[in-house]
Amino acid sequence: MDRKKFILQSFLAGSLFPVILNANPFYPITRRDSNYPSIKNIPHFSDDIYIERPESGKPHKGKVLAAIQPHCDDIPIFAGGTVAKLIQEGYTGYMIRTTNDDAAGIGKTPGEVILNNEISNKATSKVLGLKKVYDLGYRNHRMEEYNIQELKARLIFLFRLLKVDTVISYDPWGQYEENPDHYVTAKAVEAACWQAGRKEDYPEHLDVVEPHAVKEKYYFARGPQLVNRIVDYSPYVDFKVRSNVVIKSQGPGGDAGSRLRKSLEKMGKKIPLLGNNDDTANYNYVKHFVLDLDSQNLRGVLSDKEVGKKYNVEWGEPFHYIGPRTSKIPKYIVK
Repeated sequence: MDRKKFILQSFLAGSLFPVILNANPFYPITRRDSNYPSIKNIPHFSDDIYIERPESGKPHKGKVLAAIQPHCDDIPIFAGGTVAKLIQEGYTGYMIRTTNDDAAGIGKTPGEVILNNEISNKATSKVLGLKKVYDLGYRNHRMEEYNIQELKARLIFLFRLLKVDTVISYDPWGQYEENPDHYVTAKAVEAACWQAGRKEDYPEHLDVVEPHAVKEKYYFARGPQLVNRIVDYSPYVDFKVRSNVVIKSQGPGGDAGSRLRKSLEKMGKKIPLLGNNDDTANYNYVKHFVLDLDSQNLRGVLSDKEVGKKYNVEWGEPFHYIGPRTSKIPKYIVK
């Protein structure tokens, strides 16, 4: 074996591995085991991919977006770029978080964990430009205990009240999703989108709100899913990075970069990417490690750069997109 290669491998396996392992205590070094399909096989890209590119001006002015996540880090990790893009293009946006995050995060007591995650949820929503946050407060990792009818009813009321046109959330048809909060939320969102437009469902709402069906859905997943849309969020990568950095209570971002920089300093080592201060370290850690180089490990999905490169964009987010259906009857009549 080449001597230099042997020394490098020994260094990575010995000295540096514990540093990377401890860079973020909330995300283990491997999130999927051998029972899951290879991450490289995720996702399945449709033969007919639509590339949604940035638009100038405010083409979506007057439209309403609901970003729906079980935990405070889900939207920033998987769809922060798309949320930022749509908001900058004119959408009015709202964040709906279904759990209280009481089973994950920093805090000496459950109350402190809940509070810290609530602070992070508001912080990331502010960075992305969302107008208001709705916390539904279900117990973290216990959403299977709750009656999904109640969750649907609450979502339907919010969709009607806010007149939501577009939702961004987990894919109800995504496979190999181990987190019950993710798939319970996804199924409730999908059902609520069309039920919100039916006057027969929850008619008691109609004393205060009108029926309003959700027209567009951007669904993301951690496992295999059908991808038919790539969103080019390249001009808004800063929003996605910062939306992850401000989450100090959990997730792969937060202060992970500064912790890694300080760990290396104690060993007498330094990497230029992390700079000379905590802010630079945290920002570049998210941008270059979480979203790109170590994405498969830290997020369980392909790098946003890899996704983008496949379709000739710098930064891309993949989605299972479901849009409004249009009737062919009017054109037939004209003809």
